[in-house]
Order: sequence, then C-alpha cells, then structure tokens
Amino acid sequence: MDTPISESVIVGAGVGSALAGLRPIVELMTINFSLVAIDQIVNHAAKLRYMSDGQFSVPLVIRTVTGGGGQLAATHSQSFENWYASVPGLKVAVPATPYDALGLFRAAMKDDNPILFAEHSLLYGMRGEVPDEWYEIPFGQADIKRKGNDVTIVAYSRMTHVALQAAAMLEEKGRQAEVIDLRTLRPWDKETVLESVRKTNRVVVVEETWKTGGFSGEIASTIQEEAFDDLDGPVARVGGLDVPAPYNGTLEAAAIPNSERIIKALSDNYGI
Repeated sequence: MDTPISESVIVGAGVGSALAGLRPIVELMTINFSLVAIDQIVNHAAKLRYMSDGQFSVPLVIRTVTGGGGQLAATHSQSFENWYASVPGLKVAVPATPYDALGLFRAAMKDDNPILFAEHSLLYGMRGEVPDEWYEIPFGQADIKRKGNDVTIVAYSRMTHVALQAAAMLEEKGRQAEVIDLRTLRPWDKETVLESVRKTNRVVVVEETWKTGGFSGEIASTIQEEAFDDLDGPVARVGGLDVPAPYNGTLEAAAIPNSERIIKALSDNYGI
C-alpha cells in the first residue's frame, strides 16, 4: 500500500492489521521518522500482547533505515535501534551482511512479536553470498565473523565491518582479534560474548550511535557483572561522538567510529 507520509498512521495501520490476523510489513523511510510513530511502536505494538493477557498478538515487522555517513545532516543520520532494544515486547534486528539480512528477515516474518528491522543505509550496496537453499537465522544468535585469541571486538550493523578492519590492523601487529557480530539487539547473545571474553580476557564494544546511552553500556555492564574475574582491564567502549551529525562530510566522518579509534581504545585499556 502506498501511503501518505504519516508515520504514526503507517505504523498504527500495521498494528491494527496485525491485531486483525494479518502479518504486515511496514516500511519507514528512516529510523529518524520513527519518532513520529513512537507511541504506536512503544505503547501499542510492544505492549498489546501483554496487556491483553495473550489474547492478541502483534506479528508486525517494521523495516527502517538507520545510521549516518551519507551527509544527510543531523535529523536524518541517527541510530535509534539501541533505544528500541530497551523496550520489553519488541525485538530488534541489526544485520551486517546480505546473508544475515535475508535469514533474519525470514525469521522475522514468522515471529508473533513486533520487530524493528534496522538496515544501515551504507550497507545497501554490499554484495555477499546468499545460498539458493532456504535458511533462517534465529534471533538472539550472534555470529563470530573472525576468530581470535587475543582480544574480543563486539559490534553490530555497519560497525561489524569497521571491527573487521580493526582486526586486520591488529593482525599486522601480531594480535588475533575475535570479531562478534550480534545480529540482533533484543534478544542479544550474551553467552557468545561472555565465552569469547573468558578466552581473550580483553574486549571492546563498538557501535555507531552516541556513546552516552548506547547499547554498548548494556553489553559492558553485563560483561562486568558476569565475567569480571576474566578481564585483564576495564571493558573498552567506542561509540559516536556526543554531537548532532554534521552535514559536512569530513566532520561527519570524524564523529563516527573508525578502526583507528578501536585500536586506540584497546591500546589505552590493555596496552595493545
């Protein structure tokens, strides 16, 4: 359905359709515009199954574009998937590869819960192998994109590729980094992260959104609570600078995490 540009109505119609027995897929042009529909997402979609004591379910998929780097300025370059991951009743997918995007989307379409499916704008041009055979990827199952024994780098969405770049730089120094792509933020696969940290004893968590209030804080606190004795130093966090996204390309790039900042965080916290 081609709708008017009214995100509250678009999502509200999706919620109503889901309550009526359909399995709608709603598309919002960017996650920035989801703010206009946040009441429908947070207060309706996420809560109706609980508030109806299971009499209703809301099998709704909300596709949207997240992230910066495209010089779209402050109000069109934000990453709010971490916000939505804090809401009970919602699930949040943040794929980094074509393989993961398809597998997670197939799983999302079968799920009886509302799902925010956040696709990074700079990943649409990425190519990758996708098998002809049918497959799905369960929510809450991280993927180890690169194995290593010296340090763990936890990331998601586009930052997974930045983490892999940092891992390649570390290899030149004789260090082997393990790169974990979370793939979903709610639920998130803490078991895979903790197992890796207990092996490497060093960890940095990377995400594009602002460091203040970022999901990396949730991951870091979980590591601190459940794997403290395995750490050789404090959990490192790398996030976006706490500024509105600049329109100027050079300034915008400076505000977004890169591989050099990951290396510096590891050097500051662990001396590597």
